[in-house]
Amino acid sequence: MARDGRTGTDTPATARGGRRHKDPGAPDPALPRRLVVLFALACGSAVANVYFAQPLLVTMGHDLSMSPALVGAVVTLTQIGYGAGLFLLVPLGDVVARERLVVVQMLLLVVALVAVATARTAAVLLAAMAAVGLLAVVTQTLVAFAASLAGPARRGGVVGMVTSGVVIGILLARTASGLMADLAGWRSVYLASALLTALLVLVLHRTLPPSPTTPRRLRYSRLLRSTFTLFATERLFRLRALLGLLIFAAFSTLWSSVALPLSEAPHSLSHTAIGAFGLVGAVGALAATAAGRLNDRGLSQRTTGIGLALLTVSWLPLSFTRDSLWALAVGVILLDLAVQAVHVTNQALVYELRPDAGSRLIGGYMIFYSIGSATGALAATWLHALAGWGAVCALGAGISCAAFLLWAFTRTGTEPRPRPPRAASGGTPTSPPS
Repeated sequence: MARDGRTGTDTPATARGGRRHKDPGAPDPALPRRLVVLFALACGSAVANVYFAQPLLVTMGHDLSMSPALVGAVVTLTQIGYGAGLFLLVPLGDVVARERLVVVQMLLLVVALVAVATARTAAVLLAAMAAVGLLAVVTQTLVAFAASLAGPARRGGVVGMVTSGVVIGILLARTASGLMADLAGWRSVYLASALLTALLVLVLHRTLPPSPTTPRRLRYSRLLRSTFTLFATERLFRLRALLGLLIFAAFSTLWSSVALPLSEAPHSLSHTAIGAFGLVGAVGALAATAAGRLNDRGLSQRTTGIGLALLTVSWLPLSFTRDSLWALAVGVILLDLAVQAVHVTNQALVYELRPDAGSRLIGGYMIFYSIGSATGALAATWLHALAGWGAVCALGAGISCAAFLLWAFTRTGTEPRPRPPRAASGGTPTSPPS
């Protein structure tokens, strides 16, 4: 008998060398590292498409004779499309073979990227950008797929490594698009991304293994409703989703407004310098993998508590941004480490609740991520205009403290339930809890 590190219960050890059962509780533990790296690369490439436009808005507007308000809609529609995809497309991973779903979504993403690159009117551009956001949620399908392929003993580490690809993709997107636009125009950014995505489709089509779980037969309408049912019935899902909302509200509070004090005296940094400064946050990618491994060791609550404490403390050096770029660097590193550690832990714990509903759980969790990001951005920019950088830091610290208190008051009794016992080789696996 093996001892479960999270629940303290004994679970039967899996026999070696037997036939692998296609049940949600017993995925193949022999997931090659090169495949995990491919998942991370595909995730980073897909999610970067959501952020490419941010440094290119002025150039796009001039090229297509768009008004400032219409240019702003480029980012808005991309984010709306992404949010819609989280609810409408990601749950399909529970009823469609994920290896097929990934390939189809990425092929359609290639078409959307080509449409953006060749757009000659504002209407075509806006529609294509909304489609890019909608299809970029293949990132979350890949995260759920990677989690399903990993054995329970290393699932957190796999989710952490794949999430590292997401973090790096987001951070590099703005810098890469700015450099490419300077060299070959803004359309080259989307053409290059379409070519890279097409190449990844070919590699993934030849490389992806069959999904280890048998897709369930559910009507599409019932599939979407079941996401709400999971939220209502799974307490851990609700708590981790709320934590996700709060940590990304704090994250967005910083990154949506930090350019304002950096562009003013005494720093007066250029847009390029501000964008490059954001690369300091790449350190957060290191926390993603480490947090996943700690989760595999049964230290999810400790990782969450330390991460939320660091998130709260990070706002102290961040409050000195106007006086010292070194203070900003320290605060950014602490904040990104904390957010990524808690984010990976959240995803690993949520997936383990119901592997048979992993796509719906991951998609539902990411909806809260999007709500938190949008709320933090709106509140931070409004508050900076009203009361300055100090008020923004107070807001970020308040949100972070609220997340820590939520964890502190709910951390008992919210560990994942014991995994259903798995039969030895040749037996019949026990069904997961419904």
